[in-house]
Amino acid sequence: MSYTQRRNFLWVLFLVGLCLIAIVANATTLVHLPFPRLVGYSSAIARVQCVGSDVRLEKGEIWTDTRFHVLEIEKGFLPSMIVVRQPGGKLQNLHSHVEDSPEFRPGEEVYLFLLGKPGKQFNVVGWSQGTFRIHRDPVTGVETVTQDSAEIPVYDTSSQEFRKTGIKNIRADAFVERIHREALRPPL
Repeated sequence: MSYTQRRNFLWVLFLVGLCLIAIVANATTLVHLPFPRLVGYSSAIARVQCVGSDVRLEKGEIWTDTRFHVLEIEKGFLPSMIVVRQPGGKLQNLHSHVEDSPEFRPGEEVYLFLLGKPGKQFNVVGWSQGTFRIHRDPVTGVETVTQDSAEIPVYDTSSQEFRKTGIKNIRADAFVERIHREALRPPL
């Protein structure tokens, strides 16, 4: 192999390595949290309405702080307004997307499984796993709830594989009953 061929081969190898590093660096893996654990790990669970968000750069990372008006509390104690901190967001010309980190639109209502203390910022337990979107049928008015992670493959430690799990299109009243039932159970 000539010097030029070796040099070209090393450049190709270097570029392939850079691509692999970029792919791995963008990966996000979440451990599957069954519903009882989501409820158990949460310091508060509430139906909230998104008011708006602020995006900021801190220590070279983009963070989004979303403000919510608390509509109903199903577990724990919350003030009437809370702030939820999520990694990623859009700031001027910069865009940071973190896979499975939920994004919220002003006016939308969701159920959030939260970890934190009143007076401080909250985090969503399991990110997409702790976010449940509320949909209202325009004809019947019946509300259903779907977990953000219902269609996202999540790693299940017991089976050691990725699978689509989660709650999809369950009536909101049945969902709230399930929260209350799990909250009354002794911790695992």
